[in-house]
Amino acid sequence: MAFEGLAEKLSNSFKKLRSKGKLTEADVKEAMREVRLALLEADVNYKVAKEFTKKVTDRAVGSEVMESLTPAQMVIKIVNEELTSLMGGSEERLKMPAHPPAVIMMCGLQGAGKTTHAAKLAYQLKSQGHRPLLVAGDIYRPAAIKQLQVVGEKAGAPVFERGTQDPVLTAQEAVRHAKDYGNDYVIIDTAGRLQIDEQLMDELHRIKEAVSPTDILLVVDAMTGQEAVNVAKAFDDLLDITGVILTKLDGDTRGGAALSVKAVTGKPIKFAGTGEKIGDLEVFHPDRMASRILGMGDVLTLIEDAQQRLDEKAAQKTAQRLMQNKMDFNDLLEQFQQVKKMGPLKGILSKLPGINSSKLDEMDIDDRIMDRNAAIILSMTPEERAKPELLQASRKRRIAAGCGMKVEDVNRLCNQLKQMQKLMKQFGGKKGKKMMARMGGMGGFGGPDMGGMGGFPM
Repeated sequence: MAFEGLAEKLSNSFKKLRSKGKLTEADVKEAMREVRLALLEADVNYKVAKEFTKKVTDRAVGSEVMESLTPAQMVIKIVNEELTSLMGGSEERLKMPAHPPAVIMMCGLQGAGKTTHAAKLAYQLKSQGHRPLLVAGDIYRPAAIKQLQVVGEKAGAPVFERGTQDPVLTAQEAVRHAKDYGNDYVIIDTAGRLQIDEQLMDELHRIKEAVSPTDILLVVDAMTGQEAVNVAKAFDDLLDITGVILTKLDGDTRGGAALSVKAVTGKPIKFAGTGEKIGDLEVFHPDRMASRILGMGDVLTLIEDAQQRLDEKAAQKTAQRLMQNKMDFNDLLEQFQQVKKMGPLKGILSKLPGINSSKLDEMDIDDRIMDRNAAIILSMTPEERAKPELLQASRKRRIAAGCGMKVEDVNRLCNQLKQMQKLMKQFGGKKGKKMMARMGGMGGFGGPDMGGMGGFPM
């Protein structure tokens, strides 16, 4: 999980502060020393870590904080604000010129993920109602054009290619094509190298001069830590990039790159790659990321994911049935299918407030549990799914045998449904209906089995 190590160390430092009640200047400085060490261990740039802790200390030792009734909370609030500022303050969106198309040039070293993230970006733009065009500008890497066509098909975006023609000419023709056919975004996939060299930069400069991109996005691997920051600095010096896409942020347990890029280059992180699927690309929100680091969760991103990935009509239908207390196994199956669209359960849980990301790895959270529960439901007859009260011992034995599970597993699922039905009864009345309407059918998030993630036992 992103920032796992850093989040745990910061949490421990703040526990010590909370236990002291009133704080002295020495207490704050000791805590900041621990924070600085935690940042350095997370592979944050040394100067960045030093300046960060100095800013927090200067603000925290003021009379307003020290004399506060909750000084520890005030210090955490300052850390949250400074972390947000360190990562850019607020999210940075793509630029859109007065006269489309907007031209986005993707650049980076070989293996950073330019091609896949060009497609991910196209997918995100398409889901927002735009008409992106992918451009094959990497003519050197074997099968690069074919790879772009494959991921472009997944994204539902057309790919403009001219074989091994000079990428500069291809880029120019692609922009003209976009104007003629109404594409409002042109995303150019460029060649990479194993290291920054004159040949690579010359070609990127020529493309830049030829098409005047509205955004130059550098794709870097977050897991390379401080090296990612060094690469970003080098590309920025030579190309004047407008932003960064951090890939593999979900696998970066340290988070040094995310915390250092803006401070070192002055250029914002615009997007973060959080998985291998075509939809695993998030707008980088510094405030939300700071909240995640400090264990405050990221509910807004969770809601946005739900809005983007869930079937609204199906969700509304489920919500209606929940309000009428008519929940059956068909509804439970629908919830399993909906939540699967939102990605791994650990990823969902990590965005909830109060969840310690380091503890998640210790928990036995098996995403296949939803598939196994779905198999149980699919082994039932249509009548049994609609009328759970029919499931007596003989029927349960038949269902277990049909899906290769144990009777205990069938019983567990039946009890789970009963618990959720019981919970729904407590939502009776106007207040309950209002709440369910706002939830938009995400009834699977609310049962007792997973402390607020009901429906998914572990």
